[in-house]
Amino acid sequence: MPIELILIEILTLILFLAGNYFLKKTFGRGVSRFFQGILFVLAAYFIFKFVIFPPIPSALLYTYMGLICLVVFLLLSSTDSSWNEFQDPIIKTLEARTPGFKTVRMITFGVFPVLAGIGAYNFIKPNFQEPIELRTVHPAPPGAIQVHGSNMVLQEAKSPFRVDEQGKYSEGIENKYLKANPFDEKAPPYMKYVREGGEIFFQNCHFCHGDNLDARGMFAFAFNPIPANFTDPGTIAQLQETFVFWRVAKGGIGLPREGFPWASAMPPWEKHLTTDEMWKVIEFEYWHTGYYPRTWD
Repeated sequence: MPIELILIEILTLILFLAGNYFLKKTFGRGVSRFFQGILFVLAAYFIFKFVIFPPIPSALLYTYMGLICLVVFLLLSSTDSSWNEFQDPIIKTLEARTPGFKTVRMITFGVFPVLAGIGAYNFIKPNFQEPIELRTVHPAPPGAIQVHGSNMVLQEAKSPFRVDEQGKYSEGIENKYLKANPFDEKAPPYMKYVREGGEIFFQNCHFCHGDNLDARGMFAFAFNPIPANFTDPGTIAQLQETFVFWRVAKGGIGLPREGFPWASAMPPWEKHLTTDEMWKVIEFEYWHTGYYPRTWD
């Protein structure tokens, strides 16, 4: 687990314990261990799902949540008093010691079987979709590519248009100008490149990728698979900018063997656009979606 996530979780735990201490001091009673565990797990899920940026892949999210649940369980069962306090509302509910707990037990025993039945039905019901094609959506890129007669080493190349006011390369500059107007006459150089990239995008790309870059263009559903949805956190938010440039330049027919079958309708845009034009389109896509490219490190 990256150190940033560990620090965020530790900070969340400290804030949670401080809030519980405040409740005890103010009202004489804090949050029970049972609800402490539930609230901490929910808080961790919220942070992983909605706070961490760029978005975490779902498989990694489930792994992190499994670790969080394990840590919470170990923490709650570390002492006899803590464990007894945690399981006390569960035992009272199962034994229906009060009318309130009896109502909770009736609701729980009524809802859980229904949810389990729905889940089992959805799991075993026949699926009439087309068979899944065993292809790698984002195959490993080559070390270098040839574009317009020039050799480009993907792990070393950088966009010449991802620059700040001083003309220096700037990572995450999209966030700084996320709400800026690219048509402003006093717009910085980066926003001018974004505007030019948007013009190129709407001249060539929006027919498939859509006006909002969400793969809902007028021709999108004529293809199988449909074009990439750039607003999805599993596409350009997970890729390096030179990887995206490689895919734009070479198109579907330029996929390596592990990308077979080459069903993508993406044309090799190096035959239609200059190198600068392709870079500007990529800058527009990242700015419009609010994502920024991954690094090779």
